[in-house]
Amino acid sequence: MEQSLRQKLQRVKWKDMLHIVLFLLAYPIAFFYKRIRKDLWLICDNENEARDNGYWLFRYLTEHHREQDAVYAINKNSPDYERVKKLGEVVHYGSFLHWIYYLSASKNISSQKEGKPNAAVCYVLEVYGILKNIRVFLQHGITKDDMEFLYYKHTKMRLFVCAVEAEYQYVKERFGYPNGWVQNLGFCRFDNLLDTSSENRQILVMPTWRNWISTPTTKSYEYENIDDFTGTEYFKNWNNFLKSPQLYKILDENKIRLIFYPHRGMQKYLNYFEVSHPDIVFAKWPEYDVQELLKESNLLITDYSSIAMDFAYMKKPLLYYQFDYEMFRKGHYREGYFSYLEDGFGAVCTNMEELFKQLHRLVERGLKIEPVYEQRSDQFYERRDQNNSERNYLAIKEIQ
Repeated sequence: MEQSLRQKLQRVKWKDMLHIVLFLLAYPIAFFYKRIRKDLWLICDNENEARDNGYWLFRYLTEHHREQDAVYAINKNSPDYERVKKLGEVVHYGSFLHWIYYLSASKNISSQKEGKPNAAVCYVLEVYGILKNIRVFLQHGITKDDMEFLYYKHTKMRLFVCAVEAEYQYVKERFGYPNGWVQNLGFCRFDNLLDTSSENRQILVMPTWRNWISTPTTKSYEYENIDDFTGTEYFKNWNNFLKSPQLYKILDENKIRLIFYPHRGMQKYLNYFEVSHPDIVFAKWPEYDVQELLKESNLLITDYSSIAMDFAYMKKPLLYYQFDYEMFRKGHYREGYFSYLEDGFGAVCTNMEELFKQLHRLVERGLKIEPVYEQRSDQFYERRDQNNSERNYLAIKEIQ
């Protein structure tokens, strides 16, 4: 869903104005500093964590290409700060020095579109051609929907990294990037995406966010009343699932643990949910690492999250719970090339009755993936290796 200028202005904050000043002060310094560090790669993921494709690329560089000048940007208050600092040079996210590095770097590399000192200010600098720097988008999840905010006209990114052929063809043909600027290289984090669930009996529940709830604007009310979160379809359906006696019976009889980990954009609402079962854990960020949860869990229940594709990469069973499909398509992302019914890696459930029916069936199968979905996984992932970071490094190195 493309945002109007009015919606974008509603999300501008006072600190965005401060960053205009930081940019103006940093620019003349960076003009000279870039002559000292002529091939600096500035890498980041989300401001407050180092757990995605940016981190794994940075780790690869520090282990295999120490000759490459690279800095990782992360908030110094992040729980991951010390871990990254042990690998190499870091800079405090959003600081004056971050601005200097951002303006000096030969390559700005991130798993997030907004991975820069200030998203609002940098958007204007980059998209309107004021600043002509080289930006690499490692991606956060496999693109499967029609995401207008990732169109070239809204990013002007030099390299858009894809993980699979179907995604690559879709982005290349639809998103408007120049020829060769979209490449199918694989995600750096896939190098560490190895199944560790053999000794566990654990279900991971990871619903994605809702744009109109997480970052409300006046347009949000076109979809539903968001004044009371407990009245939203999102809350009512997931809360009823977590409180269901049917769920408790499945967990008790099969000695299964359930982890509920909403998307980071919905974590602020976690305390609204009610649960009274000892084997249901509410996973809060940053105590839990998403990739580790995916690796150690036997079954995933999600709605529309691209995290399902990481799970399918490991050939593990999953279920889709999609109670608000039409609203999601109108208020979040439009449908792309990927059909959950025809291409998905698990059964699509639109109500709780169907969800528990499918859940019972998978538990009886010993939490093992069904052949039809394993075949879809094999067709979707034409490549499974541990050379993703290397391919990304070589492709970025070639950009002039």
